[in-house]
Amino acid sequence: MGFFSKIFKKQEPLLHQADLSVLKSDIHSHLIPGIDDGAQTLNESIELLKIFKESGYKKVITTPHVMSDYYRNTPEIINDGLYKLKKEIKSQGIDIALEAAAEYNVEPDFEEIIKNDKVLTFGGKNRYVLIELSFFKEPERLNETIWALNNKEYSPVLAHVERYEYWHKDLDKVTEMINRGVKLQLNIVSLTGAYGPEIKKVANWLVDEKIIDLVGTDCHHSKHLDMLQIARKLPKFHQLISQPQIINSSL
Repeated sequence: MGFFSKIFKKQEPLLHQADLSVLKSDIHSHLIPGIDDGAQTLNESIELLKIFKESGYKKVITTPHVMSDYYRNTPEIINDGLYKLKKEIKSQGIDIALEAAAEYNVEPDFEEIIKNDKVLTFGGKNRYVLIELSFFKEPERLNETIWALNNKEYSPVLAHVERYEYWHKDLDKVTEMINRGVKLQLNIVSLTGAYGPEIKKVANWLVDEKIIDLVGTDCHHSKHLDMLQIARKLPKFHQLISQPQIINSSL
């Protein structure tokens, strides 16, 4: 049984492919080659960007991991990679805008980055900062980190909120994040069941509650974009991108 067949053992009703130009921008991906667990070569990055363009996106805001134990990326490393990738995009005549921010792991080192104003943001004056949590347990200083971001007039965005399974039995935690000024980002492919049925169930709930602010591909490789094409036909994805609180198109 193939990968896609496992996900769709019970066939869901499908619609036409949603027009991704409605979103305009993707705000979560790993496309700068060789600096995290995403694209590893310049050619791979270019091929992925071509698919983004063909899918209807006008802009990609790519967000390399910043994680002390694995990916000690700095603004200098990220911006150098961005410069090289943009140069190749221009050389090949690919008509898509590319920017870079980062996906920051909530950990003590990140608090130092905030303190020293070394945070990469997106969204211009909105100063959005993409943050992620451990998948195993809630970080001990999560609330303090959010306070530090807000105090510096950054606007935290919680990456793939549906994937933190330790919150699944206490979804009031999600409401708590909203009350603390955190915007919520959902991974599009979570709606397909690619991360499992429980994550899909929570993703669907988040859509129904109309509390997602930003959607992203979290693209690391071509399989994520294959799953994106499947997600584009799902009624729940059509429902999501029609909601007025989604702000991708304003970026």
